Amino acid sequence: MTPTAGPRPGGRSARIQQAVRASARALLEWHERADITVPMIATDAGVTPSTIYRRWGDINEVFADVSIEQLRPDAPPRETGSLRGDLTAWSQEYLEEMSTSVGRAALRDVLMSDDQALAPDGTKKFKCAFFCRTQIDVILARWPEASAVDGDSVVDHVVAPIVYRILFDLEPLSLLRVSELVDQVLAPKVSV
Repeated sequence: MTPTAGPRPGGRSARIQQAVRASARALLEWHERADITVPMIATDAGVTPSTIYRRWGDINEVFADVSIEQLRPDAPPRETGSLRGDLTAWSQEYLEEMSTSVGRAALRDVLMSDDQALAPDGTKKFKCAFFCRTQIDVILARWPEASAVDGDSVVDHVVAPIVYRILFDLEPLSLLRVSELVDQVLAPKVSV
């Protein structure tokens, strides 16, 4: 029998991850975040605390992993019939999801973690940034006129203000303001 190169998809490792994530989610529904410990999650998940420490490192990484799973898009961005419409719809939906208490907690959990993924260009990115950027790239790839717009501009001028206001201001942006930000990114470049 030849040894395999890594863990089997859907094998023991995947079952442990699912159990730990499910336990953490369930405990978060009934307890304050500060009251939850790795041993509590381990007991509920039916694993040893050392398994969690070995896989995740600490409680913040467990919370971040759960949050990242919640942030992972479950469908491609909606098609509305135009580049502006697609970017506006996606940005407004992102604002609405991240402005909820669950969305805010997910953003905070990810910021407190070191959970990064390797992007196709070989750089390390936070997984939630990778998910966000992938959704933007899908929208931009749909429309030939998007060749003048790059994903970095959308992140810098639309996503960044959304996240900043959600995390560091009393009020998130309005849906109208998000639409205006998209318009600014799509406005033709004017030479001075």
